[in-house]
Amino acid sequence: MKRTLVCAVMLFSCWVGVQAAEVSVAVAANFTAPMQRIAALFEQETGHKAVLSFGSTGNFYAQIKHGAPFDVLLAADDVTPAKLEQERLGVPGSRFTYAVGKLVLWSKRPGFVDDKGEVLRSGQFQRLAVANPKLAPYGAAAVEVMNRLGLTQQLSPRLVQGENIAQTYQFVFTENAQLGFVALSQVMRDGKLLQGSVWIVPTQWYSPIRQDAVLLAPGRHRAAAQSLMSFLRSDKAQAVMRAYGYEC
Repeated sequence: MKRTLVCAVMLFSCWVGVQAAEVSVAVAANFTAPMQRIAALFEQETGHKAVLSFGSTGNFYAQIKHGAPFDVLLAADDVTPAKLEQERLGVPGSRFTYAVGKLVLWSKRPGFVDDKGEVLRSGQFQRLAVANPKLAPYGAAAVEVMNRLGLTQQLSPRLVQGENIAQTYQFVFTENAQLGFVALSQVMRDGKLLQGSVWIVPTQWYSPIRQDAVLLAPGRHRAAAQSLMSFLRSDKAQAVMRAYGYEC
């Protein structure tokens, strides 16, 4: 009986080992915190482990073009995944919008940013952080907002540029910049500001930040990659996204 039980346990362990796998995921920097939580839930639910890399969508596109073996891309836009599909680097028909992001103007200082963004006209700051608009959709959205406000020329000498939205956030967090345009998900949880002061930019002031996921060619026949794509649509994953201020 004991021997039978040991054999059964060994067989079950082998079965789990065969079934569980890793999936390599390139994740837009704005989605860092929610994806870390989603990855933990995904592993609990499926046994598969999501190996996450964070960075700018533009840089990931260049890496994928040069053969980086990512299975899934979670982009900060909808243009890059579509382009990858057209170039046969993404699996046709796999692309979908997993979240819609929101842009905010944020300062670590309480009371520094007003609820209409008038601080941008005040001149009472030395540095304004934005993400590189050529690589990061949140940076492109920030440029749209400055243009709409007619402040692009006035603010240009004060700009400090992050390679991605995570670096942009760090500029403000360390107060190397007094304020910056970052993602709502970086500064709020469940509708509550983590620290400092914030202006949530009206969404009609910039192009919608539709964030698309796409299954990449290396993940085409990988069950773990396909499972992750499905899990992103689940109620559990979407609850996490909403907690971080995304629409989904």
